[in-house]
Amino acid sequence: MEREVAWKKYDEAQLAEMGALAADYIDFISDNKTERECAAASIELAEKAGYRSLDEAVRQGRALVPGDKVWACDHGKAVILVQLGRAPLAEGANILGAHIDSPRLDLKQNPLYESNGFAFLDTHYYGGIKHYQWVTLPLALHGVIAKKDGTVVEVRLGEDPGDPVFCVTDLLPHLGNQQMGKKASEVVEGEALDVLVGNRPARSCADAPAGDSATRRSAALGVPSACQPTEPADAAAFRGTEPSPADEGLRTEVRGASASDRISGTTETLADLTNDKEVDSSSVENVEKEPVKAHILSLLADAYGIDEEDFLSAEIEVVPAGRARDCGFDRSMVIGYGQDDRVCAYTSLVAQLALAGEVPERTAVTVLVDKEEIGSVGATGMASQFFENTIAEVMALAGEAGELPLRRALKACRMLSSDVSAGFDPAYASVFEAKNSAFVGRGLVFNKYTGARGKSGSNDASAEYVARVRRVMDDADVSFQTAELGRVDAGGGGTIAYIPAKYGMDVIDSGVAVLSMHAPWEVTSKADIYEARKGYEAFLRNA
Repeated sequence: MEREVAWKKYDEAQLAEMGALAADYIDFISDNKTERECAAASIELAEKAGYRSLDEAVRQGRALVPGDKVWACDHGKAVILVQLGRAPLAEGANILGAHIDSPRLDLKQNPLYESNGFAFLDTHYYGGIKHYQWVTLPLALHGVIAKKDGTVVEVRLGEDPGDPVFCVTDLLPHLGNQQMGKKASEVVEGEALDVLVGNRPARSCADAPAGDSATRRSAALGVPSACQPTEPADAAAFRGTEPSPADEGLRTEVRGASASDRISGTTETLADLTNDKEVDSSSVENVEKEPVKAHILSLLADAYGIDEEDFLSAEIEVVPAGRARDCGFDRSMVIGYGQDDRVCAYTSLVAQLALAGEVPERTAVTVLVDKEEIGSVGATGMASQFFENTIAEVMALAGEAGELPLRRALKACRMLSSDVSAGFDPAYASVFEAKNSAFVGRGLVFNKYTGARGKSGSNDASAEYVARVRRVMDDADVSFQTAELGRVDAGGGGTIAYIPAKYGMDVIDSGVAVLSMHAPWEVTSKADIYEARKGYEAFLRNA
């Protein structure tokens, strides 16, 4: 049974609505490329829609009543939004669950090194990637550096037009005969995904001009001094602008008293980040041995107030630089990084917020979690107790406290595991089974089961629940399709569905078809984004 292309049914008003949604979506995934950024942005949007901190409600002992809206955040990387409905929570909730982490490169704890006149950052890859896709791309650095004094510095470099970018190098074809003969999985090894960050050496002491020792040390570290009257400040070169404490080109973002601050820790001003430490003899020796690395460290000290040891407590992600864009002559698609799974996270978020001005029959919940790409493990993954604990806190404030009511509520929930599906690609048709594949432009995708081969590792939604979901979508005129993730023996995959299913609730995988999934740049259809938002909103209201 072939589903119609969703584009055929839209009038001008719907096309305009779709265009506005796609533009907002492009902004969201362009501005938020890490789970921390997504969490903070989601909370900011939720608070504008009237959501308040669950932690504050708990501290105040404030009772929650139908229509109340609260958010909870875990370690700055996972978010839950809850809007209470008229029915008791013990009768269940309608839940959308997506993940906000994406495949990428992460810096190792001891990342910075110099080799043959180049400075590199050593990485390991996060999630399933094809290594060769990450070479020669402009890359950006996003993340946080936590210092021993409790302050947290946010790093975002490579996104603004004046910012420098970074890259992983590759071998030219003229010398690549041996490389090209390797299997694709071996062309670029994981340990070779080191990010090139510099080539300019700091001045050595021997090269420094005559003067007092302080001047000589400044020159040795490449720090601007009186001995360099005609040169721009290195920090300015780093930023691409004139040096200024308020410089925006650098994109040194310090957490303020906002939603992101409340979930991340101590604040500090940019002035607090100035590194005034005396340069000792060992630093001078390091300049002699590794002058390029020393120069990079001096720039980092000036820009972020950090030293090399601070990398030990840093979380820096390496992601493709640049904004998501319209794709195609007809602008029918979106190409951008991290659409697995931020396309479902964003549409789930806006669907949840669309209910803000009403009181739904059943409680509406959106769960945005971390670590799905590596098995949903850890404190911020779906396998943690964050979801269960949050529901327990909400029920207590709603006058439904107790272990048994909680268990009843969890079992009575209905959930869409909002995650992407592999879109049929005619260039690789052999790995798909056309009758049961997701097609770009045909609407929201439902996967009754995922897993691998004999449904291994899969949640398998019941026939009755699939029928309920079909009815909800048809009543709301949502274009949808059903699919499996490739041919039975070709591979497979999974989402977070199997984890909440342990409570006995009904769960089905549902999301957007994606081309080039897990690549640095992925492709989705604006029609599918639109239908996903419509379908998720209908589910929250009527499931």
